[in-house]
Amino acid sequence: MTVTEAPAGDAPAPEPYFTREAGRWTHQWKELYEEVITTGLCTGCSACVISCPHDVIGYEHQEGGYKPFHLEDELGASDCIHGQKGCTSCTRACPRFRDWEPTADEHLFGRDRETEEIHGIAEQVLLVRASDDHVHQTGQDGGLVSAILIWLLDEGYIDGALVSGLEGDGSTWKAKPMVATTKDEVLATAGSRYTYSANWLAYDEAREKGLENLALVGMGCQTSASPVMWARKIGKVGKPIKFNIGLLCSKTFDDRIFDELFDAKYGIKRETIKKMNIKGVFQIWTHDDEYHEVPLKECHAWTREGCMQCPDFAAEHADISTGGIGKFNDHTLTVVRTELGREVITRMIKAGVIEVKPAEEDPAALALMDRLSRVSRNRWPDTAIGFPKRMPPPPPKKKKAAAPAADAGPKPAPSDQPEGGEPTKADADLKP
Repeated sequence: MTVTEAPAGDAPAPEPYFTREAGRWTHQWKELYEEVITTGLCTGCSACVISCPHDVIGYEHQEGGYKPFHLEDELGASDCIHGQKGCTSCTRACPRFRDWEPTADEHLFGRDRETEEIHGIAEQVLLVRASDDHVHQTGQDGGLVSAILIWLLDEGYIDGALVSGLEGDGSTWKAKPMVATTKDEVLATAGSRYTYSANWLAYDEAREKGLENLALVGMGCQTSASPVMWARKIGKVGKPIKFNIGLLCSKTFDDRIFDELFDAKYGIKRETIKKMNIKGVFQIWTHDDEYHEVPLKECHAWTREGCMQCPDFAAEHADISTGGIGKFNDHTLTVVRTELGREVITRMIKAGVIEVKPAEEDPAALALMDRLSRVSRNRWPDTAIGFPKRMPPPPPKKKKAAAPAADAGPKPAPSDQPEGGEPTKADADLKP
């Protein structure tokens, strides 16, 4: 990583450190609280909550919460009596504690991410859509996530999936972790919310139902937890996760955005919303077949706290990472990362369940994925461990063409202008 010289009068930027954990693992809640929870690194993934064997870590799945806290009074919020006695489950499960990135990389891929692999280690990148029209239309963009879950259930890879759904009849747009075990349940939870859902919290429900082979659908902050658990030998908690589907994500928003922006400024009440998407702007469709656009720059004030320092746009530790970026609104940009991910995609293609295009047909989408990955990695603080911030220097900026002289002839007609181009500033802030 290039360290730039600080302006005169400012403290120099701290040198990055790349310490790897070695020897006996003794880190407990006290270290997690000091290094992750109170520093802004905590994303609220809830992996520490479901991994705690003593049930002393609480979590409020609502705005103002989305962060673990200690329940016992004996040592206060910052320490744990079980940790003092040797329990280390919470730090072993945390996908933001110490050297989490190379730990997950080595477990999944047998090597560390190279500096040039800015969106993570990958075998191939594709444009994919579900072949079934109903699945395609019900899901987001290409309907790929729904198609994968249905196929995994049908083929016996999994017996359930940890996903996000909506509370009640869906009119509140309040996201909640859920378990899906059938095609109908998968399709009922399809689509994007853009508010946070800590899908690991559905784990206990899945286990109570006797489910043993699970898929997890989540953003990078959630999908890094499973390989970290395996590598740090936490025990039984991570083992039921047999397939990891990551969602490309640059941020989620607080639930207040519905009332304080969409309703207050645009008159769009949450109960009238039918579907949402982000394609350079926040797109909203309502039940009366109206379509609305909200500029993304107006949404930034409602960015969820847990997203502000997250470095992982591309869900780098999933088996397959997916997102709706690029010019093909009916296809999903798909990053195949692991051998298992390649096996599943290959079998689905042969079965005719999905249709595939080379990602090179949309070079702007590939450029945008790398650009948004850079934006996210730059958010990782210099005071934290340096691995997530390793990336190549940014590409040189294109020089602006000189303005033509007044007598240089007529300007070209709009139809003569080249199509496409670099991703826009608005694109750099989207959450697919």
